[in-house]
Amino acid sequence: CSRWRRRRQRRLYGARRQGMELRTALALLLLAAGDAGGLQADGGWYAYSKPVIIRGITQNEQFRALCSKQSLLQEFGNRLVRLSTANTYSYRKVDVPFKEYVEHMMKPQSLDSLGSDTFYFFGDNNFTEWDSLFRTYIQPPYQLPGTTGAYSFGIAGSGTGVPFHWHGAGYSEVIYGRKRWFLYPPEKTPEFHPNRTTLSWIFDTYPYLSEVDKPLECTIHPGEVLYFPDRWWHATLNIDTSVFISTFLG
Repeated sequence: CSRWRRRRQRRLYGARRQGMELRTALALLLLAAGDAGGLQADGGWYAYSKPVIIRGITQNEQFRALCSKQSLLQEFGNRLVRLSTANTYSYRKVDVPFKEYVEHMMKPQSLDSLGSDTFYFFGDNNFTEWDSLFRTYIQPPYQLPGTTGAYSFGIAGSGTGVPFHWHGAGYSEVIYGRKRWFLYPPEKTPEFHPNRTTLSWIFDTYPYLSEVDKPLECTIHPGEVLYFPDRWWHATLNIDTSVFISTFLG
């Protein structure tokens, strides 16, 4: 029955989540801060051919302190935020007070919910009202020639995420929590449904992929930054309640 299936899926999710923590695709190059100069010395190769995880290149302790639940609710609780649906195209939007989102809407993802019916806070930020927060963020120091960084800030519950999509190059940094990434190069379109959640994809599609069809994977923790090249397919899963910020290079 459906209730038994949900219980079984929850158990599988917990076990698979632990396994995921141990598995980082070798093609995702892990660099220490001391080696990150290679992004400048040979930046053309990294910038256009492979995702890369970089550690220790940002010092965002002040930003992290301001992103605590207590601090955010105190400063922005009554401000309206725009929520987007957690599907590939994010057509639907809704405006709610930030406090209402945090205290009543931000919940762990249900396996039965469609991404097109799940709202969460990412992007669509009001940079004027939230300027006191964003001005403290120190973005990664490496850029593509002729580009500037544009921020996309988000907060979401465990199990939420966005199914596969692509856009321009950029960085993603987790401030609180952990975020799982699944990535494919531009020439390899993943198998997915744009209105299904990443969580349902993990249970219904991922286990049946052949080794050659599996994505590159990694889990980003606080203090780590993922660089993703232009047009790479990617889906995300927030393992915990997470606060995160992306810097899009355009």
